[in-house]
Amino acid sequence: MWDRQIPELSQHWRIFRYDLPGHGGAPAHAAASVAELGDRLLATLDGLGVQRFGYAGCSIGGAVGADLALRHPHRVASLALVASSPRFGTADEFRQRGVIVRTNGLEPMARTAPERWFTPGFAAAQPAIVEWAVQMVRTTDPGCYIAACEALAAFDIRGALGRIGVPTLVLVGAEDQVTGPAEARTLVAGIPDARLALVPGASHLAPVEQPAAVSDLLLMHFSTAWQQDTSAAIPVLPHITAPAAPSTPFVPVAEIAPAAATPDAVAPTPDDRYEQGTKVRREVLGDAHVDAVNDTADAFTEDFQELVTRYAWGEVWSRDGLDRRTRSVITLTALVTSGHLEGLAAHTRAALRNGLTPAEIKEVLLQTAVYCGIPAAGAAFAVAQKVIQEETTPPA
Repeated sequence: MWDRQIPELSQHWRIFRYDLPGHGGAPAHAAASVAELGDRLLATLDGLGVQRFGYAGCSIGGAVGADLALRHPHRVASLALVASSPRFGTADEFRQRGVIVRTNGLEPMARTAPERWFTPGFAAAQPAIVEWAVQMVRTTDPGCYIAACEALAAFDIRGALGRIGVPTLVLVGAEDQVTGPAEARTLVAGIPDARLALVPGASHLAPVEQPAAVSDLLLMHFSTAWQQDTSAAIPVLPHITAPAAPSTPFVPVAEIAPAAATPDAVAPTPDDRYEQGTKVRREVLGDAHVDAVNDTADAFTEDFQELVTRYAWGEVWSRDGLDRRTRSVITLTALVTSGHLEGLAAHTRAALRNGLTPAEIKEVLLQTAVYCGIPAAGAAFAVAQKVIQEETTPPA
């Protein structure tokens, strides 16, 4: 993605770039969150002796950079967010994308990548680059792709943008339909020292479509940002203006080192359990389902919904003793036994989000037919079949 920027930037700075886990031939050690990706990257940079740095990232790479600037402000001198967003679409969209990949593989995503990433004119004029994009998706590790979807589903820094305290370039293709100018303007409005660069004739992968324009913008931004950095407590990485590029200016980092373990959390309070329950409930059942439940709650039912959120989701579903896949198997079985078909539909969607495949759900329902009865299982199959078709059919 950055091949056309490396020669220009490496004349001025030492450049490192990295691949996400399972992408571009990097080892397939999936990361569960954007924060984990950032922590792994910092561990790698520590090993390379890099303390303070400028960071440029495209799409999910931009999310990693923004997260680093929030959690490790002493490490990031300046930031360039390319085709990025404080929140990528909706959590439901990205979790469903993971379901589709788990069921159908990466081929549907690979086939549609060019229309998401490039303008029609560029795609027609550059078939070799279009094929590169398709092959890049096809050769990604599916588990790592799904993990990246889950990471983006959980990523939301809209309320924290004001705490990004470094000079930030927000760069977006004028025709980007994935994270377009509206998302870019949200970033600029929220980050105190941010500037917007709108690149004409570019969609999501502006560094590929308009390499010269992106190179110029990055060079200008990082040169200016580092020259104007007035942090007194932290040494600033200087801008190198005169010397020629070093003999090894570009150092690819194939694998981001694992992050160190974090200390055990403090025992949660009742308020913590409610907050945790809300988070887990949304992750498992989806925002649309939880929003619909909340919209129908009133003074008569709100205490019950609070009980469900705090106890079922904040305590039982949040326990470490079973993973979510196993909890989904148990829940499906219980719902078949009790004949709660409406709940079965919601939890079939949840089971797909939690990593069960349609084939595994079928096996669960076959098992319930033996121990819960043929009629109950037959009704469950009809409900699950409809949900699975809705959730796993790739977009046209």
